[in-house]
Amino acid sequence: MVMLTRNANKKIIFAKTLKMMSYSLKTRLICLSFYTCLLFTACTHNKKVDVSNIPVNVKIERFDNDFDLLRTKPLTPHIAALQKKYGVFYTDFVERIIKIGGTADTNYYKNLHDVFAGKAYTDLKHDVDAVYKNTDKQDAELTDAFRRIKYYFPQKRLPKVYAYISGFQAQTSIGDGYFAIGLDLFLGADSRFYPSLIETFPLYISRRFTPGNITPRVVEGIAREDMFPEDDKNTTLLSKMIYNGKIMYFMDQVLPDVPDSTKIGYTNQQIKWCADYKSNIWRFFLEENLLYESDYQKIQKYLTEAPFTPGLGQDNESAPKLAIWTGWQIVKQYMEKHPNITLPQLMAETDAQKILNEAKYRPKDDE
Repeated sequence: MVMLTRNANKKIIFAKTLKMMSYSLKTRLICLSFYTCLLFTACTHNKKVDVSNIPVNVKIERFDNDFDLLRTKPLTPHIAALQKKYGVFYTDFVERIIKIGGTADTNYYKNLHDVFAGKAYTDLKHDVDAVYKNTDKQDAELTDAFRRIKYYFPQKRLPKVYAYISGFQAQTSIGDGYFAIGLDLFLGADSRFYPSLIETFPLYISRRFTPGNITPRVVEGIAREDMFPEDDKNTTLLSKMIYNGKIMYFMDQVLPDVPDSTKIGYTNQQIKWCADYKSNIWRFFLEENLLYESDYQKIQKYLTEAPFTPGLGQDNESAPKLAIWTGWQIVKQYMEKHPNITLPQLMAETDAQKILNEAKYRPKDDE
């Protein structure tokens, strides 16, 4: 999957791997204070906290529908209306996502006309509208997730959420004050479009292009690209393990009803495989002296998307991203042993060795 992000220097970054997800930038939706909530966060690691009274409500704004009106409305005034309503996102969309150039470009109007001219667009819009007659379910899920973010991080300014059609270019994108969702890459695993895109999106990736993956990918994107971007100094496998483990633990707290398999992007069989062989997995990392390895070529297969982990398991039954899964287990055990540490304190901790040492991670397959 390609995810678009806009960093602090206003550069668009293309990420070619589906790191579980999608990614993002900054947000400006509601800025309310719930400092008193912090008094109660320390001992809620394993409890589903009540966030119903936190006044955050998410409504996905259907940019795809507003953009579609360009087919029938006078272009110049409607483009101006879109620019006013969506701000920088409109510019990012036309220049960075569908890549038809800016409004000042000579061929802009022709390129815009070409987007709508073909049957490919009308077929894709038809299927998006069929799956997403409304986004009520996603609105409710995101509202709950954003309220939980506010519960743990009261000062966090949350993004507006937009929906678009990218022509299979970007599943999610993040920019100044927004997080946007490419609905054409959440049509369901059985969408008629995905088989023809198998070279770009293999089956082990496209099986996750479902409506149920929208909220987890938004939350993960906000976590990875906005709230807790990875430090460039994280070069060892251990540091990357713990960083990713913290992201997964953050998702646990923000998405308490989402299955672990959805959060990490595993099948149920892969979750079971990891549980069945967790001591073997850990022993493998130790015996191969991988924890402090910083050569990315040697450690990337334990961090990136794949159908399985080469060299482990029989008949390609192993799960991928084993360093991420293992880091998740280490962080969970660390937090179980430190019930007074809050989620913000965990996310601010940068000492991966400390977390490993104090977790006392000694997995047994029969646990």
